[in-house]
Amino acid sequence: MEIFGVVNASPDSLAGFSIVSDQHQGEQYGAQLVAEGADHLDIGAQASHGDAAFVSADEEWQIVKNPLQGLLSLGVDVAIDTWQVETARRALDAGCRVLNAADALQTNEMIELAAEREIQIVLPFMLGPDPRHLKHVTGDPVQVMVDWFDLQLERAARWGIRERLMLDPGTGFAPAHWDWEDRFQYQKAIYQGLYRLRPFELPIYVPIAWKQTPDRLELIDLVLAQEVEYVRAHIPAQVRQRHNAIREGTPLPTSELWPDYE
Repeated sequence: MEIFGVVNASPDSLAGFSIVSDQHQGEQYGAQLVAEGADHLDIGAQASHGDAAFVSADEEWQIVKNPLQGLLSLGVDVAIDTWQVETARRALDAGCRVLNAADALQTNEMIELAAEREIQIVLPFMLGPDPRHLKHVTGDPVQVMVDWFDLQLERAARWGIRERLMLDPGTGFAPAHWDWEDRFQYQKAIYQGLYRLRPFELPIYVPIAWKQTPDRLELIDLVLAQEVEYVRAHIPAQVRQRHNAIREGTPLPTSELWPDYE
């Protein structure tokens, strides 16, 4: 399993400890994540939660470009996390090797950009035009997700990018202002059904929660036990620790919280 360590350039991010604002901070925090077990890094400048302010592509690039240079100096693959094609283009031109397509490649402009470049692409499950405006999933959420990927992968194949995709169940997004209990039950159902993505024969990429509660650690362990290929995590050391314990047959208790991240 490989880890994308999360760096946030957006001042709206709820994970305040992960926010950087210039090249030096980006390099310093990125190096910390790598030292704690991250293989790659992921940076974005537009928060996706329901209360986040919208920024234009030009504003997004101004926010992210200097921290991005700091990450690129570390010599690891860096993903740009954006739903705006011009931000993606500029970041790929700067040296990013992975596109975390937060629009789920729903515009021809974004999928065309992905087809032009020799990059890996994260494709998240998403019902709606962008992460801030999502539809509620009704019925069996795993079947809805599988059916959605089935259609999107046909389209990706036509553009010649299918084999470069990583499948993200989209649990880092949800319709705004869900109660946590509803979100928890939704994510648990999705994670218990991740095996149903295996017939697509593509790597699975899952965003990992950073808030420290027993139910969130339960969700993390559900993901790690299924040996997904990639996770996106704010706390790589905790993910490595829990993954190793699961592999050794001695899972850690979900009460073992890391208080610095609560």
